[in-house]
Amino acid sequence: MRPEPSNKLTRQEKERIIEVVNSPEYKSLPPSQIVPALADKGEYIASESTMYKVLKEYSMQHHRGISKAPVKRTISTHYADGPNQVWMWDITYLPAGIKGKYYYLYLILDLYSRKIISWEVYEKESADYASKLVRRAFMSENRTKDMKPLVLHSDNGSPMKGATLLETLIMLGVMPSNSRPRVSNDNAYAEAIFKTLKYRPGYPRKGLASIEDARTWVLKFARWYNKEHHHSGLNFLTPEQRHNGLGEAVLANRKGLSIILCF
Repeated sequence: MRPEPSNKLTRQEKERIIEVVNSPEYKSLPPSQIVPALADKGEYIASESTMYKVLKEYSMQHHRGISKAPVKRTISTHYADGPNQVWMWDITYLPAGIKGKYYYLYLILDLYSRKIISWEVYEKESADYASKLVRRAFMSENRTKDMKPLVLHSDNGSPMKGATLLETLIMLGVMPSNSRPRVSNDNAYAEAIFKTLKYRPGYPRKGLASIEDARTWVLKFARWYNKEHHHSGLNFLTPEQRHNGLGEAVLANRKGLSIILCF
């Protein structure tokens, strides 16, 4: 009889993995995001491949929670090698408590770090509101007109091309960029974050009672996304880690932790 490998998981170790991956904090995340999330807390229970093996053994390897399989995104036509070089913005609908009524989430995303730079919820689409959002984003990131020119990319909706917004961009020294005609996914990263938002556990599918409730919900989402969400496109860093230049240190710490705990 072939001897069992010395590193074979015990039943208790497997049960611990199942317990963790199905906990409220991680039940909607794949192992590729759970492992770095634990590592950032100084915890290590198993490698990504081991977690997948255990999930398969327990017939739990498919998508858990309400998430869908990831969709491959078209590469942006813009390039950034640091934060605050290219921003993308878009508007999406949030359901209100009254049938047929919606609130509108305006959101600016950084291309390099995927950080939510600024957001607001309004009751209509308007270039005036978009202009206010851009000015607020500039202040939050301490941008000044004499810095390297910033690109703001969006689709071709009327709020994105309104005169008030364009005047604001000129005043701030921002270069406007719009999606190419007949290219439906030319603002794919902004669309991707809206998918993440709408498949987030607790998303108010039955509607939000008021605009204040909508703003409260988005505030919680933005904090989670920027500070806790381990983004697959960022080597499972959080957007805030990437935006603040902490990526190399965080990845080195994870590598060191996995080496120590594997021995």
